[in-house]
Amino acid sequence: QVQLVESGGGLVQAGGSLRLSCAASGRTFSGLVMAWFRQAPGKEREFVAGISRGGSSTYYGDFVKGRFTCSRDNAKNTAYLQMNSLKPEDTAVYYCAARWSVDYTATSGYNYWGQGTQVTVSS
Repeated sequence: QVQLVESGGGLVQAGGSLRLSCAASGRTFSGLVMAWFRQAPGKEREFVAGISRGGSSTYYGDFVKGRFTCSRDNAKNTAYLQMNSLKPEDTAVYYCAARWSVDYTATSGYNYWGQGTQVTVSS
């Protein structure tokens, strides 16, 4: 079993930055593909980013356009999402997710989810 806990959300002005963290416990973190999703009110959940087990490869949703960076520290069992140039439309609950796989580009099929952290971007 894998437990995921996100942190780092909050209120930020447009153009600002936030860094989300996802701490994992349970089984071997380095065997997990990690990903970030988000869900805004009234909208479907949306894939944000995925990262390979070793952290050398990443994959992003089209809307990211170089503003976000996904990373991980396997020694700390933690994944990160650095978000820059935030826009009001980035307002959502952000979730980290994990799966036992090698496919870090997968946008579905994740087995484990965190509880989410709210990100609000004011204009």
